[in-house]
Amino acid sequence: MIMTDIPIIQSFIRMCADGWQQGWHERNGGNLTYRMTKDEVHQCHILFEKPGEWTEMGVCDENMAGEFFITTGSGKYFRNIDLDNPNSVGANIGIVEINKNGDAWRIAWGLENNSRPTSEFPTHFMNHAVRKTVTNGQNRVIYHAHPANIIAMTYIMPLTAKDFTLALWRSATECPVVFPDGVGVVPWFVPGGAEIALATSKVMVNYSAAVWAHHGLFCSGVNFDETFGLMHTIEKAAEIYIKVLSSGLPVKQTITNDNLKAIAKAFGVELNKEFL
Repeated sequence: MIMTDIPIIQSFIRMCADGWQQGWHERNGGNLTYRMTKDEVHQCHILFEKPGEWTEMGVCDENMAGEFFITTGSGKYFRNIDLDNPNSVGANIGIVEINKNGDAWRIAWGLENNSRPTSEFPTHFMNHAVRKTVTNGQNRVIYHAHPANIIAMTYIMPLTAKDFTLALWRSATECPVVFPDGVGVVPWFVPGGAEIALATSKVMVNYSAAVWAHHGLFCSGVNFDETFGLMHTIEKAAEIYIKVLSSGLPVKQTITNDNLKAIAKAFGVELNKEFL
């Protein structure tokens, strides 16, 4: 047996391939992490290698002690994760364990040739901690990508959750159903450090998606399908919004607040009242 025989690893690799095919991962852009279940850790455990040295993250959450994560590697290209020989997939992804204090990781498998988890692992870690708490452990995926249209919106709109949420809700009818709580917005930070990790985690208390100004989008979900679907829906709505603006024509009609309330009633979701 090799690691790519295990279903959760196959699903992780597929998610990476899906993101690459959308054009969201230029060069080594973007990252993906998944918090494993005990059963999944047990399935993979037989293939774990001699544990590496502990590496401090600069952030801490004791609620995450002992967790295992599948993660993309720092500097690795999403394009190569799917193309790799199954016997060497560990060159681009890996599994890391969190220590008992919740402030350091070590490699359990993969991330070969002195590789490390994604440089934004501290941000992923802190947001996993938040989403684990607010969803009673249901959310397990954190996904960051660079969809061009949502990034473009951050140059022309006020960087507020209300402005972005209403623009997206009104751009595609499915949006209020897919993300009824709305989307959060994080101002620009240098990526990869504790500062952006903490700022994003504050936003993700209330939202499953956070727009990173001039950088990308950060999404969380129960599984890969839900999380990818959230990213895809937001970016498609952003594309519609940008295309409407780019037409140069006046907007003659849109989805109104009453329309949004009608959608919510029909689909049994509760919209964030702060935005209506």
